[in-house]
Amino acid sequence: MNHPILHDLNELCAAPDPLPRSPSRFILPFGAVDTHAHVIGEAFVSERSYTPPPAPAIAYLNMLDAVGMTYGVLIQVSVHGSDNSVMLDVLDANRDRLRGVAVAPHDLPEAQWRVLRDRNIVGLRLNAASGGGVGLSHLDRYEAIAAEMGWHLQIMVDVRNLADATATRLSKLRVPFVMDHMGYFAVAEGLESPPARLMRQLMADGAWVKLSGAFRLSDRPDYADVVPFARTLIELAPDRCVWGSDWPHVAFKGRMPNVGELLDLLADWAPDPDVRNRILVDNPGRLYGFPALAHEGQHAEAPYSKGQR
Repeated sequence: MNHPILHDLNELCAAPDPLPRSPSRFILPFGAVDTHAHVIGEAFVSERSYTPPPAPAIAYLNMLDAVGMTYGVLIQVSVHGSDNSVMLDVLDANRDRLRGVAVAPHDLPEAQWRVLRDRNIVGLRLNAASGGGVGLSHLDRYEAIAAEMGWHLQIMVDVRNLADATATRLSKLRVPFVMDHMGYFAVAEGLESPPARLMRQLMADGAWVKLSGAFRLSDRPDYADVVPFARTLIELAPDRCVWGSDWPHVAFKGRMPNVGELLDLLADWAPDPDVRNRILVDNPGRLYGFPALAHEGQHAEAPYSKGQR
């Protein structure tokens, strides 16, 4: 399967497709949110699992403009560990257009949590899948922080490695929690495989899911084997699904996808335009705190000027 490959740290990851395009199978609605992307600087933690090229803010914002996305959510990339400074500087410069999900040690001083919130951080990422993450060992503490700050928790884990006790604990969280990349496992294992059943149970128990990373989960160049699983998750909780580009597609050695190509998958995953618009606009608007937008063909005033940096 095209699962993320953990690189030799001396090997540089491939860069993303330099010519992102808008989707060709449906019209992207105004207010659409890319809920999963990274900006990357040049100083990396030693415990990282891969070495990416820089991915600056200008490249990400240009991608959003080229594709036609209104908003974006930056996720702290694991190679920077808990040093969120690169991402925070980008958020400061694009407060109306971008939100952030941070990585931070569980014992960060109270005042620093408030600073993160003031700088457009809306959630915390717990990454148990690659080096540089903070994992799930302090879940109780992170739950308390998220509850106090009004945040959600984003869970990055291959569900095949998720212990039953931890899965049960996630289902009892009193804050929203989002499962990265549809559970981050090979969909070729099938809809009745243990990881697929676990993801369905987590969704039934209240999880949100990122419909992202199809190129990481698939055995096929067209990602068609992801369709049944993605449809199942959407049918279970259409109001708790969001879409993410996973730009710039770090730690991946296969053919680099185009963001427009990844958006086009939604035409098969969510053929109903109303459901698709919920996934792209309404659901992420609620989760990440973007402005409510007009519907039924009426367009709200854009909160930023195209090209604003």
